[in-house]
Amino acid sequence: MSNASHSSPIDKPRVRFAPSPTGFLHVGSARTFIFNWLYARHNNGTMILRLDDTDVERNTDASVNSIFEGLKWLGLGWDEEYKQSDRGPLHRQTAQTIFEKGLAYRDFTPAHTGDSEKSGAQGTWLFNPGMREMSREESDRRAAAGEPFALRFRVPRDGGQVVRFADAVYGDQMKAGADIEDFALLRSDGNPTYHLASCADDADLRISHIIRGQDHLSNTFKHVLIFEAAGYTPPKFAHLPLLVAPDGTKLSKRRHGPVVSVTTYRDAGFLSEAFINFLCLLGWSPKDDRTKLSLQELVAIFSLEGINRANAVVNFKEPAATAEETFDPKAIWLNAEHIRGLAVEDLSQRLLPIVHEAGFNVAPEKMLQITPLIRERIKLLKEVLTAADFFFVDQLPPYDPAELIPQKGDAAMTKRVLEKASAVLPNTEFKHDPLDQALRGAAQELGLKAGQMFQPIRVAVCGRKNAPGLFETLEVLGKPVVLQRIQQALTKLP
Repeated sequence: MSNASHSSPIDKPRVRFAPSPTGFLHVGSARTFIFNWLYARHNNGTMILRLDDTDVERNTDASVNSIFEGLKWLGLGWDEEYKQSDRGPLHRQTAQTIFEKGLAYRDFTPAHTGDSEKSGAQGTWLFNPGMREMSREESDRRAAAGEPFALRFRVPRDGGQVVRFADAVYGDQMKAGADIEDFALLRSDGNPTYHLASCADDADLRISHIIRGQDHLSNTFKHVLIFEAAGYTPPKFAHLPLLVAPDGTKLSKRRHGPVVSVTTYRDAGFLSEAFINFLCLLGWSPKDDRTKLSLQELVAIFSLEGINRANAVVNFKEPAATAEETFDPKAIWLNAEHIRGLAVEDLSQRLLPIVHEAGFNVAPEKMLQITPLIRERIKLLKEVLTAADFFFVDQLPPYDPAELIPQKGDAAMTKRVLEKASAVLPNTEFKHDPLDQALRGAAQELGLKAGQMFQPIRVAVCGRKNAPGLFETLEVLGKPVVLQRIQQALTKLP
């Protein structure tokens, strides 16, 4: 173990994201990763990914894959990567160092040598005097005889000793040593507890700032004791407010399901940069109250001082009646804003895989033509399949012929409009201005308002009234498709 973090100051921060692979990547965990990443990048520091995978019974390969899948979608990356399970010798060496200093003791009590880090009912147990006060000679004898034991930290209890640390979000924290249980460092099978492994790794990796969820705040008293007992200056701490559901309950995988999974947002059609923007505004705010922020802007202005103490509410409806209600309205609004801010070429490239996955064989060139027509009309990338479906299909799905009839019109008027369009369009160049001139001229010849001319054509070629601009749509669909669909519409009229 290196004592670099104890012996020399750190000019640039080293931060870490240390997920436990026991399920998919939680949105709260993603926010923790993002805040660490932003802090590192803002300060030209180092971002470390460490899988805290020592809980063998709960860790799964599927969870590991899910975490990496979620992080890959965020697209932020990291500088160093470690697996806690590869670092067992370091953890045991740290425990031995603490034990040799007399700051830990063996606990042979059968109830206290199992896998649990906590002991006793309702957490009321603090220590077993018989074990804590056992002589070293007796302890060595029983250990040499093969009697199983847990290794426990000897929390200082005399003289009113207090454990303190400063938190960048919640301020100065203190707790009497007499109120902290003699927590386990090693289980009876020799495996480290979370507390020991986490602190040993943080020390060895020279982590300068631990930025993690507020649910770890109470653990930090134990961690300060471990750092100091092992001969290290504890890192700086910043605990993040929790993400909660609309009813105030903690956002949990077990209760709230897919809505708390990062990949749910990805699969619904969120842009990763919009999702990052949204998560940053949950529990943190820029000084100027901006909402739509690019990644570059977030890196430039991020600071721990901007983190709030109050828990952050993710507003979604339970149960959700529509896919959109699954998500916080602010997340959807931000996504729409980011979509509108993308270059057409960039957005087109992001939409094309969704269209192909849905089974539509659309060429990149055509997608590039369609994209500017729907960019203002979609909030989620997946909505391309409903906003632009009529561009992709050979045959329109059935629609109500009554939709063809314009306001203050009838079937006879509609028939005249479509027949006139069938006569005019074959000789019209399929570009915006020529189409505009030709169809407005046709409306005048029929003695109709432009809207009465345009609606039947729009419904005929799109299958609905709500569609992008008519002339742009006709241009992208092309003359053969437009004329064919108008003829089909005529057959629907009486």
